Amino acid sequence: MSFFAGLGRESYDRQYSDRELVRRLAHYFRPHTRGLLGVLVLVLMAAGMAAGPPVVLSHMVNRLARDLSWREALLLAGLMLGFGLGNWLANWGRRYGLMRIVADVTYALASDAIDAVLHHDMTFFDRHASGRIASRIINDTREIGEVINLLADFVAQMFHVFVLAVYLLSIEWRLGLTALGLLPVLFLLAWGFRRWARKVTFSGMRALANVNATIKETIAGIGTAKAFRQEARIYTEFDRANQQSYRVNLLRGYSLAVVFPVLSVVSGLGSALLLYLGGRGVLQGDISPGAWMLFLVSLDRFWFPMASLSAFWSQVQGGLAASERLFALMDAPRHLKQLDHQPVPPLQGEVRFDRVTFAYVEGRPVLKDFSLHIRARERVALVGHTGAGKSTIARLVARLYEFQSGRITVDGLDIRRLDLRAYRRRLGYVPQRPFLFAGTVLDNLRYARPSATEEEILALARRIGQGKWLETFPQGLYSPVAEQGSNLSMGQRQLIALLRVLLQKPAIFILDEATASIDPFTERQIQEALNLILSGGTSILIAHRLFTIQNADRIIVLEHGRILEEGTHEELLRRGGHYARLYNTYFRHQSLEYVEEAGRFLHNASDSTAGGA
Repeated sequence: MSFFAGLGRESYDRQYSDRELVRRLAHYFRPHTRGLLGVLVLVLMAAGMAAGPPVVLSHMVNRLARDLSWREALLLAGLMLGFGLGNWLANWGRRYGLMRIVADVTYALASDAIDAVLHHDMTFFDRHASGRIASRIINDTREIGEVINLLADFVAQMFHVFVLAVYLLSIEWRLGLTALGLLPVLFLLAWGFRRWARKVTFSGMRALANVNATIKETIAGIGTAKAFRQEARIYTEFDRANQQSYRVNLLRGYSLAVVFPVLSVVSGLGSALLLYLGGRGVLQGDISPGAWMLFLVSLDRFWFPMASLSAFWSQVQGGLAASERLFALMDAPRHLKQLDHQPVPPLQGEVRFDRVTFAYVEGRPVLKDFSLHIRARERVALVGHTGAGKSTIARLVARLYEFQSGRITVDGLDIRRLDLRAYRRRLGYVPQRPFLFAGTVLDNLRYARPSATEEEILALARRIGQGKWLETFPQGLYSPVAEQGSNLSMGQRQLIALLRVLLQKPAIFILDEATASIDPFTERQIQEALNLILSGGTSILIAHRLFTIQNADRIIVLEHGRILEEGTHEELLRRGGHYARLYNTYFRHQSLEYVEEAGRFLHNASDSTAGGA
């Protein structure tokens, strides 16, 4: 099986040229131009300090041929120490300054990436695993930061090489030209390695993203996995992804490691050639021993940066691959069409669907030429079998998805022309499974309105069951909430989610009721919370409870994205149509009449059994 099996690109991935990637990265460095100039000065200083010791050493060798006084020896030793100390200080300053710049750049990259992700509609998150998205924002950004530091070393080495090249030519121009003539060989080898390095690096990053996605999904669904005794299966799936990542990244490591030894062999052959030519020059009297020694010492300092620079090229491909993945995430097309950013006035809550067509998957529309008018402050309940389009209608009003054709208006205003943040501030949306964040009950209640005071929240909480629901929390508003509210009951989560919406005072309330059974105490308090919310504006209710349906001003009966019937609860029951069948199948057992009838049946059965005895 191929190492790269199962590591296909995401649908939004694209290829960028090296020039475009460098240009995009340079944009993030532009605000730090002054700091970069300071770093460049320190690079030049470090290069000059590094080139000094060979000159001092050469002078010492030439003086050894004559008398060398102790003062001259002490001076030369002091110069060597000064060059070494100056080189260390310049390099320390360069690295410190660059570290600050790189931290700012990686921060900006991660911020832009998460900003791009947050502006996608839910279609993007339906199609792409959140773990893989997170891997690009976290791992790839860190990879770019590491390569930026590497590129700084690249520039420093380039200046070092330039200074040494000039110096080698000044010592012995014939040997210097021979050394420079070998450089294209090193660069051609590194350039030829470029395409393969990019491929294996990109695959290694995708393999790591697969591991991250598997871990995230495993932890998020650990309760379900334990309930169905699937720990071994989860471990096997993780092990498969981890093994693939191991193999691909091992291949990547081998590929990146092989280039440096190859280049070292080439530079060794070049050194041997120059040693032979220089030795002949000394024997023939064309080159002095001191100049030859200076050339050899400088040559060693010249070859190592050149071999390192060539080897760095393969690692630079890792940074370019990471930036390619990150910029592809930033540039992923957005499905949500924002035609304008008009301010949102106070809303009355009149909602109108005008021949709207929507499909989650192209070619399979959930709604087709769908029209619906919801009057201001009207309570509308949507009922129907699974897949009828109930949740789709709610999500489109909340602008969580983009419809393909038609028009949706609120108070006559096209929702695609309204400022999205301001529009959603007028909405209250409670999904079927309310999501709570790790923190406290108070943190979750303030999520939509951070400015809400504790007194305001307590006053509102006491309007629901006189606040007795708070007594179910051991520390009241300061009770801890685990990730996703896993330490709370479904009823407690629903109450927090409803009160969170109530604090927002929405003009349009959207509720996707949960089907989970809850105790009568919590049911009654949820009904009180709903009554408070429903009295304030327009309500779109995806109803699973009889209480919600019976209190609706109008019930819309849906099937396959079409409206079959509409009317009040009593009107639709009298018609004996599709709603009546739904009622008898799903809702009748919740009615008081059904409970009383069941009680009488059980009572009569008990009497019959007693009489028979």
